Amino acid sequence: MRILGFLVFLLAQAQQETLQPVATMKQLMVDIIHPASNEILLFVSRGSSQDDKEWDRVRRSAITLAESANLLTMRGRARDQGEWMKDAKLLADVGAAAYKAAEAKDAKALAALSESLDRSCTTCHKQYRPNVFPRAGDSK
Repeated sequence: MRILGFLVFLLAQAQQETLQPVATMKQLMVDIIHPASNEILLFVSRGSSQDDKEWDRVRRSAITLAESANLLTMRGRARDQGEWMKDAKLLADVGAAAYKAAEAKDAKALAALSESLDRSCTTCHKQYRPNVFPRAGDSK
C-alpha cells in the first residue's frame, strides 16, 4: 500500500512539473484577479441584493480569487517562497471566506471581509509593486 501511495505521489509531481503558465502575471491580475475582487467590493459597496444572479457572480468571483492563489504559486510564477507564498495564502483565505459568505447569501459576512480582501491585494502590491505603493523612504 505504501508503494502505491508513493507512486501516486510521483505521478502527481510529474503532472505538476508538466504544467506551464500560459498567462503573464499582468494578465492574471488584470483579467482574472482584479475583476473578481472588484465584483465583490462593488457588490458590498452597493449594498446587499436578493438577486440570485448577483449572488452567483459574487460566488464565482470569490472562488476565482481563492483558486487564483494556486495560479500565483505555480512553478514559474512564484517570486519567492516567503512573502509571496504568504500573500497568496491571504488571497486564498479571503477568497474561500467570501465564497462561504456568498454561498450563504450572508451580506454582513461578505461586507466584513472587504477590508481583508483589500489588505490581501495591497500587502502583496506594497512588496512587489513599489511603483504603485512606494515603500517608506522610497521616492517616486
